[in-house]
Amino acid sequence: MAKLQAGYLFPEIARRRNAHIQKNPDAKVISLGIGDTTEPIPVPITSAMEEKARSLSTSEGYSGYGAEQGEKPLRAAIAKRIYSDLNIKETEIFVSDGAKCDISRLQLLFGPDVSVAVQDPSYPAYVDTSVMVGQTGGFLTNVQQYDKIGYMKCTPDNDFFPDLKSVPRKDIIYFCSPNNPTGAAASRSQLEQLVAFAKENGSIIVYDSAYAIYMSDDSPRSIYEIPGARQVAIETGSFSKYAGFTGVRLGWTVVPDELLYSDGFPVINDFNRVMCTCFNGASNIAQAGGLACLSTEGWKAMNEVVDFYKENTRILVDTFKSLGFNTFGGTNAPYVWVQFPGRNSWDVFAEILEKAHIVTTPGSGFGPAGEGFIRASAFGNRKNILEASKRLKDLFAK
Repeated sequence: MAKLQAGYLFPEIARRRNAHIQKNPDAKVISLGIGDTTEPIPVPITSAMEEKARSLSTSEGYSGYGAEQGEKPLRAAIAKRIYSDLNIKETEIFVSDGAKCDISRLQLLFGPDVSVAVQDPSYPAYVDTSVMVGQTGGFLTNVQQYDKIGYMKCTPDNDFFPDLKSVPRKDIIYFCSPNNPTGAAASRSQLEQLVAFAKENGSIIVYDSAYAIYMSDDSPRSIYEIPGARQVAIETGSFSKYAGFTGVRLGWTVVPDELLYSDGFPVINDFNRVMCTCFNGASNIAQAGGLACLSTEGWKAMNEVVDFYKENTRILVDTFKSLGFNTFGGTNAPYVWVQFPGRNSWDVFAEILEKAHIVTTPGSGFGPAGEGFIRASAFGNRKNILEASKRLKDLFAK
């Protein structure tokens, strides 16, 4: 714990935002920072949760502890809706209170004696949980990296996909596609390279697919679209960005039966043990909502909200491009990755906050390769997105 650097990224951003509001109480601050959804959850989904909640007041409808792996109908619905034609069995799906929580449980499964690699930049939870569980050395201030972690640089120069020939062998590889923060989605060819690399090195890929529903091109939405991935990959998913469940809390992790340790023991057996010991199962009300998300009506309503955020993303991309910035992402994810060459990303964050009253996310918070970038989130109501666009144009127009 003592090795961790300062606070976790998003609470630190919130601290600076609150300090700015105290200093400027009349300013209307717009957040393009943390990736928290803002649009209401569609009624077909909340109605199912309401019905479940009311049923708990009846003798017939009451239920207590559920299965730690999740309710069978929801596991089956995830297998059918999310993994149709990919041969994922419902028994390989573990329902949880969110992908971020599952990352921590996976760290408990792996223990302190494994080596890890992460995309650079990447979602901070991969690195911070690796530090917490004892997998790393100290923080190297000269390179802004933790010792013993492999940082796989993903920049515009390599199309946001690491040069695997230069990546040393690691036990665990964290990979997010579409990526948070860059918004880049790995192509089928790139993921085939990643799976082959993991097989060659006896590594396990932890594949974070939290933004797969935002995919707009033919890039794979699941690692299991790649032949051989069942032997090397675990996949996490989430209803947070799909259905606005950031506060409801519901996600899942897939651990295929074929994924084995080097001694031939199934990884799924150990993950099941972790879940049964450390988790009492996702909320039965949240699971009712998840099941409604995957119904025909719920799926349609959920995708309409996603389309709304995609339009927000387009507005932000057009804004930054019109100002002459090199802009990445925004096609397959609700994030826009904007380059400010030669500038400190926290300084850019401060300038935009102080002069335009807009919260963004400094790229360096996602890893050293994020220096010189900021991330803008498209989660927000349309009025705020349009106002943010106007303020950014006023600030940066030459």
